[in-house]
Amino acid sequence: MQIGLYFGSFNPIHHGHLIIANHVVQSTTLDQVWFVVSPQNPLKPAAGLLNEYHRLYLIKSAIDGEKKLKVSDIEFKLPRPSYTIDTMTYLNEKYPKNRFSIIMGSDSYQNLTRWKNYEQLLKNTEFYIYIRAGFENIPSYKNAKANILEAPLLQISATHIRNIIKEGKSIRYLVPDIVKEEIERNRYYH
Repeated sequence: MQIGLYFGSFNPIHHGHLIIANHVVQSTTLDQVWFVVSPQNPLKPAAGLLNEYHRLYLIKSAIDGEKKLKVSDIEFKLPRPSYTIDTMTYLNEKYPKNRFSIIMGSDSYQNLTRWKNYEQLLKNTEFYIYIRAGFENIPSYKNAKANILEAPLLQISATHIRNIIKEGKSIRYLVPDIVKEEIERNRYYH
C-alpha cells in the first residue's frame, strides 16, 4: 500500500488541511493519506499546543467515515521532539509492505536542510509538495524524488483560528462543524 504522511501539529485541524489531504489522495497514486500528529515539532515552540490526544480526537472527528484518510498517533510513542527521519525509520520497519511518502508545503520543503538527517530523507523518501504562496521556487535537492502538486489552498492558518477563538469570534466555516463544536464545548484555545 502506498501511504502519504501528512505531518503537522494540526492545532487545530481546519478545512485547509482537509482540502490538501483529499486533493493529494484523489490526484496521485497514493492509496491513503495519514495525518501524523506531531506532539512537538522541533522547529516550533511547544507553548500554545493543545494536548496531542485532543488534537488527535479532533482529526478523527473531522475525517470520520473517510476511507482514504487516516490519523496516526505514531509520534506519541517516539522520543520528543519528533524528528521525521525517526518516524520514517520506525514506520518502514513496522510496516515493511507499505511504501511511505511525505506530503508537505513548499515552505517546509525549502527548509528541509534544517531537518535532522535530511540527506537520508531525500535519498530514501518520495515527496509530494504542494505550492504555498510566496514559496513558489522549489529547491532542486540532490537525490530528491519530488512530485510538485497544484493543490487548492485556503489562506487560513491554525494560528489565525486560535487568535479568532481568543477574541471570542466564530470559527464557523474555517473548521468542520464537529471540530467547532468540540472546541467550543471544551473551551479549547481560550
